[in-house]
Amino acid sequence: MIKAIEEERDLVIEILTDSFEDNQSINFIINNDEKRVQRIRALMAYSFDMCNLFGEVYLNDEKTGCALIMYPHKKKTTLKVIWLDLMLIINCIGIGRASKAMSRETQIKKRYPKEPFYYLWFIGVDKSAQHQGEGSKLLSEIIQDSEKQKLPILLETSTAKNIPWYQNFNFEIYDKIEFTYTLFMLKRP
Repeated sequence: MIKAIEEERDLVIEILTDSFEDNQSINFIINNDEKRVQRIRALMAYSFDMCNLFGEVYLNDEKTGCALIMYPHKKKTTLKVIWLDLMLIINCIGIGRASKAMSRETQIKKRYPKEPFYYLWFIGVDKSAQHQGEGSKLLSEIIQDSEKQKLPILLETSTAKNIPWYQNFNFEIYDKIEFTYTLFMLKRP
């Protein structure tokens, strides 16, 4: 696992856009119009930038998989963050859907623990490299990194078929939220 550099931003965005194109949680907050894929790219660009500021962006050694890690306890409100949030609303969510997205985020965040944690925001593998163990290898390295930092890992998924995969790595469902889909909240102590 290697830390992604700014020059690999487009690669990370493309891997995640392809990996999450049909994700219920993402499609809940973005407008599903002719610009849907462009909006998903904008979300992934935002996520990359936020993790560069307050977390880590990792690629697997083959550069076919990536993970975005956020440390919520390190996040600060700065002019850059306000600008990124504004661009997210304009380029991804849309002004008319902003309150829906903010309500969703509020419901999620109030279920987070008070102590610091390691947030696995996104993990994805290029479709050509899926089902070859690359995601499992990357997740194992993320777990090792979180253990070095002595931080529990939290994540959410709306893809129920992924839950057994996470459970193989000792993640447990600690909460669920019902939107127009079920969002499963998982934690690995």
